[in-house]
Amino acid sequence: MACVSALTCYPVKGCAGVTLDQAEVTMTGLPGDRLFAIVGPDGAMVWQGAVPRMATIRAGYTGTTLLLGAPDADDLTVEVVTDAARSVDVDVEKWPGAGIDQGDDAARWLGDVLGRPARLVREPARAVRARRPDPTALLIVSKSSLDSLNARIRRRGANAVPMTRFRPNIVITGWPDPHTEDRVHRMTVGTTGIGFGERAIRCAMTMTDQATGHRRGPEPLRTLADYRREPDGVSFGLKATVLTPGHIAIDDPVTVTAWRVPTGSTSSEVTPATQPPSTKDEQTGAPT
Repeated sequence: MACVSALTCYPVKGCAGVTLDQAEVTMTGLPGDRLFAIVGPDGAMVWQGAVPRMATIRAGYTGTTLLLGAPDADDLTVEVVTDAARSVDVDVEKWPGAGIDQGDDAARWLGDVLGRPARLVREPARAVRARRPDPTALLIVSKSSLDSLNARIRRRGANAVPMTRFRPNIVITGWPDPHTEDRVHRMTVGTTGIGFGERAIRCAMTMTDQATGHRRGPEPLRTLADYRREPDGVSFGLKATVLTPGHIAIDDPVTVTAWRVPTGSTSSEVTPATQPPSTKDEQTGAPT
């Protein structure tokens, strides 16, 4: 039976994740997930693909405080600011063009750690966004997908990559076929209802060692380009929407209630859960 084998929350976009045993899932995903972001002086988000050292910044969020840590730096406790009067203009995906600045202490700490000017900002209206479905609320990857990718990487003489390179919120173990997550239309994970959002397009962040913050390319992007090409890049994993908030814990069962039909099919949009998904890649027809 398929089940949850890992749960991870990423309080600050692009920084290290926090491993969870269980969580109450909302319409925007895991509580506090990607609630904060690092921006430059121009308000543009600083992303790990350009600044790999971000991977080494640890962040623990309690609801009122954010604890930041990094190698060779003292820990910093940030009292979280939620006052809209502290809003500044930012360019951060999903946010409404603004973020709540978290103060000069956080800015100095980040500047020292990253070696560049940076400020910490909080999403200003998470509660408002939670009122409607978010097609990218959760990032989900199956272990069989990683196993298949690593088999291909090893065949070309390169080193396998760990799951951390893909920064998933939920890892599912027990699906025998790789990329089964691509073919899920709806599923129940624990007591949470989850639906297909879109395939996750992968970027240079996947070439960063998440433990050291060092770039290790060209894998896995080189191998993914062999068999996971999309019009806008290469894909790996599922960005999913939360249909029904609920509880998820490690070892919770994963039950698919409807499958997506492969691209180009003339049949209905979904197939019953009793019908197994295709085991061929939707783009090439080749076994995945």
